[in-house]
Amino acid sequence: MSHPTYSITDLSRELDITTRAIRFYEEQGLLSPERRGLERIYSARDKVTLKLILRGKRIGFSLAECRDLISLYDPSGGNTRQLHSMLAKIAERRAQLEQQMLDIQQMHLELDTAQERCEQALATASDAPSSIA
Repeated sequence: MSHPTYSITDLSRELDITTRAIRFYEEQGLLSPERRGLERIYSARDKVTLKLILRGKRIGFSLAECRDLISLYDPSGGNTRQLHSMLAKIAERRAQLEQQMLDIQQMHLELDTAQERCEQALATASDAPSSIA
């Protein structure tokens, strides 16, 4: 039984990613297609790897974090190590996002205060008599 293979164009179209991005992930050692002359032949595992990278990027994981998760991929072992690691990374990412939300709320308050002060200063300046020299 032969396993499905994909060209770089197939993966690009199917996953809505540029061929340049696919080559970048290959250069980073995340993908290892076979070569037939100049043609790259990607395996089903390469496709899964790309999907994991894209999913990881969507939820804010760094490429290094994606690499760590991919290195734990073991379809024969039920992927429990990968899943535990993924849960830990999700918890970390949630904590980072919650801190960013608090930081943004604080920044909003500071902007409100700065805006009020500017508006008060403008109102005071427009009430003052103009001096003509």
